[in-house]
Amino acid sequence: MNLATFFCLYIAQFIPSTFITTAMQVSMRQANYGLATIGLLHLVHIPWLVKFLWAPMVDRQCSHLASYRRFILLMESVYALSIMCIGFLDISSDIYFIFVLVFISMFASATQDIATDGLAVRAFGKGDHSAVNSMQSMGRYAGAFLGSGIFIVMLDHFGWSVVFPLLGLVAWFMVVPLQFNKKIHIEPRSPKQRAKLMDFMWFFSRKEIIPHVIFLLLYFMGIIGIIANVRPYMVDLGYNMKEIGVWFGMVGTATSFVMAWVAHVLIRRIGMYRARLMVAFMIVTAPLYFLLLTFISPTLPLLVGGLLLVKTCHAFASIVVYTTAMDCVRDGREGTDFTIQVVVVHLSSSLISIISGGVGEWLDYRGLYLIELGIALVSLIYVIRVFKPNQMLAKW
Repeated sequence: MNLATFFCLYIAQFIPSTFITTAMQVSMRQANYGLATIGLLHLVHIPWLVKFLWAPMVDRQCSHLASYRRFILLMESVYALSIMCIGFLDISSDIYFIFVLVFISMFASATQDIATDGLAVRAFGKGDHSAVNSMQSMGRYAGAFLGSGIFIVMLDHFGWSVVFPLLGLVAWFMVVPLQFNKKIHIEPRSPKQRAKLMDFMWFFSRKEIIPHVIFLLLYFMGIIGIIANVRPYMVDLGYNMKEIGVWFGMVGTATSFVMAWVAHVLIRRIGMYRARLMVAFMIVTAPLYFLLLTFISPTLPLLVGGLLLVKTCHAFASIVVYTTAMDCVRDGREGTDFTIQVVVVHLSSSLISIISGGVGEWLDYRGLYLIELGIALVSLIYVIRVFKPNQMLAKW
């Protein structure tokens, strides 16, 4: 029941955000907006990149279960209402007002995510962190599948004014299970453990956390460049939009959804040390596989095998990284510390995604995959050298 509750909370964040990004880009282009104006849409994601700035204030507000429920319900209501209001506007004449509403919705969603992560840390023991993180990843993948797939199809059939209000209602109803779930329990927090406004700065002040931060930066790097450029790679191989959508968008996302739960089961059975090491080995195989594809004319089964491999690696790595991140939070700063670590991962991934495009154009796909292979090997060596069996990360 508790895992299902958090699955609903996480899916509520990702259905609207993926839908808005896709629908707005398509609708704006159809309304003859220029690429520069469409590019401004990416600015609405800023709250997700800087949410660590107000994370301590969220931790201060949420000290017990009732306060978490009220705060999450408030943020979700603002989120849903903003989305619903968009449906009553005209994209051809109210575009900047729509931008404001989308920004408000993203701010509310990012703030709700801080509280949700903080509650997840406190509601589940360390042995169950992999389970709740599998719910987070599965909610993300399910939200992406529904938001960029099902709701986009509905938009084409029913129009802007129907789908946006419906989307807001769906997002709001996803928070209802939290309000009625009586099985969630958290330990009361000491007044001395309340977060301070500048606590996000002190997370990096202890040298024990630096090896962990380097791990957060490195672990995904060996596959992010592949994921960022796999769709252009498929276009160059002759695949059309529908085929890319089916194999990468639908089959690939469904694979990630299933593998997120498999990763949790794996961690529970073999432990974090072995799981972290095993996934690091898996990540090395992904760029090596795609590098070998550049020496042949890959058939569809070979290409799909590569897609499933990289999607599996990403799902496994997500659970390992975020479970480790949950284990590194300080008492009273659960939302703050987890948010900081998520932002570190996202910034690293965004930077690699941007750079990989230029690298691929300069050195072609073979050069890109070779560099990704080198980064994956560095990450593997780092994991072997730094993390030891039964090693505890910094205790706060």
